[in-house]
Amino acid sequence: MIETPCVNICVIHAETGLCLGCRRSGDEIAAWSSMSDEWRRNVMEELPSRSAHPGRRGGRSGRMSRAGRGRED
Repeated sequence: MIETPCVNICVIHAETGLCLGCRRSGDEIAAWSSMSDEWRRNVMEELPSRSAHPGRRGGRSGRMSRAGRGRED
């Protein structure tokens, strides 16, 4: 069985080209089943350092930072 980082959230971020669920590139996802074990291990080791959505501020800290801004209508 091939180890995979897939979490069934398959959405590719338009700017980064990385999957929001597993952080692999589209090319990595497409080639996954034909990659060598070593190649897959290298990708798996690199995934935690990747950001699929740069600059995103979610959760409470994101809401709090936006709450201080006035509306500019």
